[in-house]
Amino acid sequence: MSDAILRLDDVHTDIAQYRILHGVSFDVPAGGVHVLLGRNGAGKTTTLRTIMGLWRARKGAISFCHNDITALRTPDIARLGIAYVPENMGIFGGLTVEENMRLASTTGAFDDERLARVFALFPAMETFWDKQAYALSGGQKQMLAISRAIIERRELILIDEPTKGLAPSIINAMIDAFREIARDTTILLVEQNFHFARSLGRGATVIDDGHVAWHGEMSELAADEALQTRLLSLSMAEAS
Repeated sequence: MSDAILRLDDVHTDIAQYRILHGVSFDVPAGGVHVLLGRNGAGKTTTLRTIMGLWRARKGAISFCHNDITALRTPDIARLGIAYVPENMGIFGGLTVEENMRLASTTGAFDDERLARVFALFPAMETFWDKQAYALSGGQKQMLAISRAIIERRELILIDEPTKGLAPSIINAMIDAFREIARDTTILLVEQNFHFARSLGRGATVIDDGHVAWHGEMSELAADEALQTRLLSLSMAEAS
C-alpha cells in the first residue's frame, strides 16, 4: 500500500531459543485504528515489541514512513514519532500523574494545547494531577499510560490490550477517547475484547502461531462469523 505508515516484511523474531514470529508481513495504513488479533500466545505482543526495537528481528524488515527502522535502537524509534503503551502500562507508581507525564515529554515541559486535549479526553488526569499513580484505579492507570503516549505529537501509537481487566463503562469511555485520538494519529492495537476491536478497527490482521493468518478490512471479519470462528475460535457477535 502506498499510504502505509508501517510495513512489516517477512519478520522473524526469536526469544532465547524459541522462535516466535515466522515471517510476519502486513501493512498498517496511515490514519485510524488497525487491530492485531489472535489467540493467546500467537505472537501479537512480540510483534509490537519487535516494531519498537525492544526485541530484535532475526530476519526481515520493518519500515516506518518509508524509513527502515529494523536495526534502530528503541530511543531512536521513539524519536521518529512512535509511542508504545505496553500491556503492563509502564507507569511509575511512586510518581504523581504530573511527574509521569513529564517523563513522557521530550523537554519535560507541556504544550498547553496538548495538555488541554489530554484533560478533555481523560478528565481524571486533571482531577488526580498531584496524586501518586499507585493510588489510581486500574482504569485511571490505563488512562495515564495512554495520556503519556499522546502528550506529544506522535505519528503512530502501539497499544497492547488496553481494556484488559477494565469495567464495561470504562471500556465504552475508552472507545470514545480512541476515536478522537485516531483522528490525527494512527493506532496499532492489540486487543482481545472484540466489541472494542470491532467498534474501532478500520483494518485487522490475525496472527496465529507466529504467522499472519488473515489480513483485511475489519468490516469483512466482523460480518463473517465462520471466519471469526476459524481464525479466533470465538464469534465477535457473542463477544459484543
